[in-house]
Parts: sequence; C-alpha cells; structure tokens
Amino acid sequence: MLMSQSGRLARLHYLSGGFRQLSAGDHVVCAVSGQTIPLDMLRYWCAERQEAYATAEISVRRHLEGK
Repeated sequence: MLMSQSGRLARLHYLSGGFRQLSAGDHVVCAVSGQTIPLDMLRYWCAERQEAYATAEISVRRHLEGK
C-alpha cells in the first residue's frame, strides 16, 4: 500500500551537487527563515552545514555570515 507523504517533513543528506533523501516526506524547512520548502522546489543548500535555504539571497547571506 502506498502512503501519502503530503505534509510530512523529509530528512535529507545534502551533497555538493544534490541530496539524498533519508526519510520520506514532501518538504524541508529553511534553516534561516523557517519557511517550508517543497522538495520539488528545493534549489539552495549547504552540504557543509547540512542546511536548506528558501532563496538564493538567504543562501548567500548565510554563506557570508560564516566567513
């Protein structure tokens, strides 16, 4: 039986060129804004920090904070 993943938080392992899904779900949460990001819209993350970001602007800002 297939179970719906709607509304369920996914656990991911972020890699430099992609990510691996560790647990079923349909979204992750932005590490900075707390915004829900559907997996099919996830474009920005940091493999080093293992964090997802909702936008390019948030991603760049977070990167600059770490320097």
